Amino acid sequence: MFEIRKYDIADRQEWDSFIGKSKNGTFLFKRGYMEYHNDRFEDYSLLVYDNKKLRAVLPANVKDDILQSHGGLTYGGLISDGCMTTETAMEVFSEINKYLLEQGIEKVVYKPTPWIYHTLPAEEDLYAIIQVCGAKLISREISSTVYLPNRPKFSQLRRRCVNKARRNGIIVRESNDIATFWNILNANLEGRYGVSPVHTEKELSLLVSRFPDSIKLFMAYDGEEALGGTLVFVMNEIVHTQYIAASPKGKTVGALDMVFDELINEEFSNYRFLDFGKSTEHHGIWLNKNLIHQKEGFGGRGVCYDVYEWNVK
Repeated sequence: MFEIRKYDIADRQEWDSFIGKSKNGTFLFKRGYMEYHNDRFEDYSLLVYDNKKLRAVLPANVKDDILQSHGGLTYGGLISDGCMTTETAMEVFSEINKYLLEQGIEKVVYKPTPWIYHTLPAEEDLYAIIQVCGAKLISREISSTVYLPNRPKFSQLRRRCVNKARRNGIIVRESNDIATFWNILNANLEGRYGVSPVHTEKELSLLVSRFPDSIKLFMAYDGEEALGGTLVFVMNEIVHTQYIAASPKGKTVGALDMVFDELINEEFSNYRFLDFGKSTEHHGIWLNKNLIHQKEGFGGRGVCYDVYEWNVK
């Protein structure tokens, strides 16, 4: 018999330890990452026990009687141990639904962790939420991911831009200058979309200080002048580009092309995937063709980020 209960601060150490041993968890589910924006989300994460042994967790928040795979995270879903089977997952979701019904939760919005972030196959939840919960796919977005062991060649345009950067003496190195990168990023987003980054400069600096081995900044430089770069999340032999930005000069001299040439062909060449993230907006309805063409030019190919929904009954 499974026991479902809501996360409490006293569970922090057990939660973090479980994430580190799970087959589909990343550092994004560690409490130090999830809780930096507690003021924006009412945490309603769940723990699943079998005979007092923690078998799975569900990072989540609640809003208006709706349980959401945590709104501060791009993905989530049921994070399970290596012994999770399909039949067990079906039992777990049956018990989760019973628990949520007792708590007055009416609906679930569920964002599973994409398969590229799994250390072992972990899509038992995708079968269970359809068969047990009657879940429906409500949105599908697409990311561009480079399979590094057999990476495609850069497109001709991307190669030309890398060569231009080399001719201009642009170099790439790891940096701790979050403030300069954030200012470049903010100027890009404000100029193009009239918005600011999801993370403030203070939040990014806080997260880097908490996860220095997992959050890294790589910048392109002309001498000592920063031209742009990317903030990456490193996890499970996967590199995810969280933010990408270049100054006007950086765009002219191919600074970002130089950055990604360095990351793909040198710095992380022995990893499995480099995930550029989504190129869609409005829940996947609109595809930013210019953006995805750029990512595909570096060898990125499609990985879907899905969202499901079901009514609790």
